Amino acid sequence: CTGNGICKCRVCECFPNFTGSACDCSLDTTPCMASNGQICNGRGICECGTCNCTDPKFQGPTCEMCQTCLGVCAEHKDCVQCRAFDKGEKKETCSQECMHFNMTKVESRDKLPQPGQPDPLSHCKEKDVDDCWFYFTYSVNSNGEANVHVVE
Repeated sequence: CTGNGICKCRVCECFPNFTGSACDCSLDTTPCMASNGQICNGRGICECGTCNCTDPKFQGPTCEMCQTCLGVCAEHKDCVQCRAFDKGEKKETCSQECMHFNMTKVESRDKLPQPGQPDPLSHCKEKDVDDCWFYFTYSVNSNGEANVHVVE
């Protein structure tokens, strides 16, 4: 009974939180919890402690990986552009759509936060509406607050 139950008359009697003919199916959903607090990122079903992703674009242990989705950089590019430089596609709607992160301006690229800090960090290089490159980092801290550092 894979150590998760007792065999009685060749039938497994499973301990609480386990099921299946060999008690090999955990009912614990903790391993299926995505970083947003949803089971399987809301894109799958937790079966035996493993996510079975129902949205074919998403994969990985908690259905959070999406190879064809916009990356963090592309996703936040327009908001960073309007907040930092007052231009871009979201210039007119910036105050409604783009206040979901804290923004800090830095003088140069070497002043941007570097990898090795506790929060996951993305380094971004994007083109603005004038076809110029701009650089920023995007990170989310343990309180779920998004922080953007952008080069002036």
